Amino acid sequence: PEFFTACDHVGISLVERDRIRTPVATSKQLRELDEAQYGMGEGPCREAIREHATVMVHDLATDPRWPSWGRAMVDQLGIRSSISFRLFTRPDRTWGALNVYATQPCAFTHEDVLQGQTIAALAAVALARSINDDQLVRAIESRTVIGQAVGMLMERYGLDEDRAFNVLRRLSSHDNVKLRDLAAQVVATRELPDHDTPGA
Repeated sequence: PEFFTACDHVGISLVERDRIRTPVATSKQLRELDEAQYGMGEGPCREAIREHATVMVHDLATDPRWPSWGRAMVDQLGIRSSISFRLFTRPDRTWGALNVYATQPCAFTHEDVLQGQTIAALAAVALARSINDDQLVRAIESRTVIGQAVGMLMERYGLDEDRAFNVLRRLSSHDNVKLRDLAAQVVATRELPDHDTPGA
């Protein structure tokens, strides 16, 4: 069955420390108004993230919960109703909210709420995976470049693997440079920074 047939705008907002960022929205104006919720201290997306898993708005023109933000949405985008769904993968971890908007009042049904909760759950899992995968990629890249630098030191200075790694670690600590950054420098220049030739 069809759902969200009355939907006119969609946005996904993410939590970043003490503010909301909306990287995905159907218009620049919607993105700015969604992000304004933390500055104003009011709005259904903010409430979905902080208090209730699903927040339904039948008519922003008359809803007393968010007078400033609601008036801005009505005046600037003609939006009258919305549903905000929290994006979470476990009870204590909130990624943000999926926000669906319509220009007509009372646009969404109970079926829309149920379907939206399913979509939000899938979106939260995909978002978590993309964030975790990105961290994994960075970790793999770090290990790879460190391994390359260790191999170069082994070959150039006749060190075994443990001693070559210890040389990198000692220089990283001495120069207050991240091990990965030092390794990348060694791989790029094929030289150690200006230090005495490492001994065995």
